[in-house]
Amino acid sequence: MDEVRLDKYLWAVRIFKTRSDAAEAIRNNKVLVNDNTCKPSREVRIGDEITVKRMPVVYRYKVLDYVSSRQPARNVPAYCLNITPQEELDKLSAPRETIFVFRDRGTGRPTKKERREIDALMEGFYDDGEEW
Repeated sequence: MDEVRLDKYLWAVRIFKTRSDAAEAIRNNKVLVNDNTCKPSREVRIGDEITVKRMPVVYRYKVLDYVSSRQPARNVPAYCLNITPQEELDKLSAPRETIFVFRDRGTGRPTKKERREIDALMEGFYDDGEEW
């Protein structure tokens, strides 16, 4: 086996739960290979660095070997090395600040306008503003 499709590789090493999830993330530019955007059909080569953006962390992996079938979790380190910097992993354990929107009891669900305001507030809170 010389090369494997990127979407198939990401699914096989358990980065994504399904192959279609992997392909969708690649099409939405959430996955970079050697800091370049690509298509799901791109062939992965040994030594490639794969960057996967999953809020709030940007994961980095190095391809160690080819694999085309889904592997048990204990076998993944033989095919893929997680090289994510520690400061990125620390974002997972950061305390989450909660935003509480006060509503009077009995006023019902938020209106469409209120929902948009809440969503805009939450988007600004979780979005780090980085573009690839």
